[in-house]
Amino acid sequence: MSSTPPKPAVSPLKASTETVTSVHNWTDKLFSFRTTRPAGYQFTPGQFARLGVTVGEETLWRAYSLTSAAEENELEYFLVQVPGGQFTEQLKNLTPGDPVLVEKFSYGFMTADRFVDGEDLWMLATGTGLGPFISILQDPMVWQKFRHLILVHCVRNAEELAYQELLAALPQRSHLAAGGARLQLIRATTRDAVAAPGNLQGRITTLLTSGALEAAAGLPITVEASRIMMCGNPEMITETREILHQRGLRPCRRAVPGQFVTEDYW
Repeated sequence: MSSTPPKPAVSPLKASTETVTSVHNWTDKLFSFRTTRPAGYQFTPGQFARLGVTVGEETLWRAYSLTSAAEENELEYFLVQVPGGQFTEQLKNLTPGDPVLVEKFSYGFMTADRFVDGEDLWMLATGTGLGPFISILQDPMVWQKFRHLILVHCVRNAEELAYQELLAALPQRSHLAAGGARLQLIRATTRDAVAAPGNLQGRITTLLTSGALEAAAGLPITVEASRIMMCGNPEMITETREILHQRGLRPCRRAVPGQFVTEDYW
């Protein structure tokens, strides 16, 4: 008589079991949660972590951008609940005290240090693509490196505009304000019948093509001054990349400085 041997546990050299410390529901589909931080874990704002959950004898892994500041004792993630999604189905009922696996390495190249020059940092996000910019905007280096920080967050409905209180409070943090940069928050919705006061209406690509985005910021997007980060819907990124190419901007390459970097969020 034989039996199937059990699958080996996840190697402690690869990942550690961390504990959920808090969960915040932004809407019925959007939520964020925080975990303890693995000992010695390092990341650069803009990078993502690989999280694991165990389902039966299988461990599922997914990558999620870190929204927490690099110096915090905890790690935070911003997610959308995917109906029927194998991974997020396991996370939707998280409560403090639950275990989550966190791989011990961080990944990704959408970081502000990719830019060797530039004065204005544009951060274009759709949906949960906002996540890495929450971390980037808590990095004092970014406030020292650039003159203007322009965060554009586009969602379907205004209720999905998460992290508004935190973002509004960033310029009051003395260690960030000392850098001298000016932060502008530009919000846009695509499905609200009427945009709320102060919000734009339309997709990022539409607003960019019409000039409404630059008008709202009071700044032009130029090869000389503008450096652009895009995170979110791959369709938005593809279309925006084409618009920027037409205007003479180029992506950052490993050995060639450029004007924009991207991260698909699908």
